[in-house]
Amino acid sequence: MIHVIDAGNRHLYRAELEQHYQIRHQIYVGERKWMALERPDGREVDQFDNADATYLLAIENGRVIGGTRLVPTTCPHLMADVFPFLADVRGLQRGTDIVEWTRIFVVPERRGPDSKVLHTVLAGMFEYCLANDITAITVVMETWWMPRFLELGWEVRPLGLPTVIEGMNCVGTIITVSEDAYRRTLAFKDIEAPVILSRRDAKRTPGERRISHG
Repeated sequence: MIHVIDAGNRHLYRAELEQHYQIRHQIYVGERKWMALERPDGREVDQFDNADATYLLAIENGRVIGGTRLVPTTCPHLMADVFPFLADVRGLQRGTDIVEWTRIFVVPERRGPDSKVLHTVLAGMFEYCLANDITAITVVMETWWMPRFLELGWEVRPLGLPTVIEGMNCVGTIITVSEDAYRRTLAFKDIEAPVILSRRDAKRTPGERRISHG
């Protein structure tokens, strides 16, 4: 199941968030060789890992196996503050109903054609957005993602022309949030809904657990 971690419950997920920072470093620095992100503490953390960020983490038996990050576009975010030129045709898209999506990952041993982890995280992103009146998602991505998203039936529109950044062909895009895109993502890997763990069943403080059990 996907756990939603934000400023309100982050104190309950300190260990899992630390796992996820370390996994990001292993993937983006160790595997992808994005050496600009390298840190001596082995944690991949940037300026957008702040109180505004919401994390969607796939957790299995206390272990993080996948996840992603969403940041409000009304706050500082990657496309606006680092790569604004990737939106030089349609312009930066900001609004209370638009979030930016970054840092998607699946641990190496849970990848492959039979794995459902990636698509569960993707479905969780749409599920979260639909529940929170988010109508669109912006993302700076490598262009090879585009056919994969179109295969899922997503509505994806470029905001500018593709640009080579440190050897990667990247493009800024906006993705429409819809029930149809959510359902198609679930169906692609025969995933049952819902995928997000309810707040009632997610981690709670001892006091909250006592109250819930009367």
